[in-house]
Amino acid sequence: MRPRSMIAAARLLPLLCALVLAACAPLRLREGDATLAAQQARETAVLAQTRWQFSGRIAVSNGDDGGNADVEWQQNGKDYDLRLRAPVTGKNWRLHGDAHTAVLEGVREQPLRGANAAELLAREANWQLPVNELEYWVRGLRAPGGRAELTFDEAQRPVTLQQSGWTIEYRDYFADAEPALPRKVFATKGKHRVRLFIESWQPQ
Repeated sequence: MRPRSMIAAARLLPLLCALVLAACAPLRLREGDATLAAQQARETAVLAQTRWQFSGRIAVSNGDDGGNADVEWQQNGKDYDLRLRAPVTGKNWRLHGDAHTAVLEGVREQPLRGANAAELLAREANWQLPVNELEYWVRGLRAPGGRAELTFDEAQRPVTLQQSGWTIEYRDYFADAEPALPRKVFATKGKHRVRLFIESWQPQ
């Protein structure tokens, strides 16, 4: 190849790469009558399952510090039971309660109680984990009581959800579930990050 041809090819390469990446990127649909109607129908179906649980892994970071654990979340109506196990130390935590109370076990000798699970975790473990909202977000739903903005994929499943200052990304779904349930959920608020890798769902 001649030098001029090589220079021209080098100049074209970034453009070609950008075009290939754009072609491979998943299509994102903005909110519209059709997508919001599909989301409402999806939320109605998922919310009818008042008892569910999932297991997987979680990673939490505040920009300076962080941690990861095996996680199992059980939900029965408004009652939740969240169990965390550090993979290296084997240390176990348990957070359980409902929309108005929270009990954290495993951090100190005695159980710790509070009115808000997120505040309790932030104070005792320095983890920003919006537990009450995650009950909805982890299933691809909008949490009640706050404005939400969504984008969707071609199957009209949420790709991103912005609510309460958090941006939630749905990187993958269990497509064989009906409705489809998220497999990878990444949540970000400023320097705070939560990464959920769900290995199995057990809906009602």
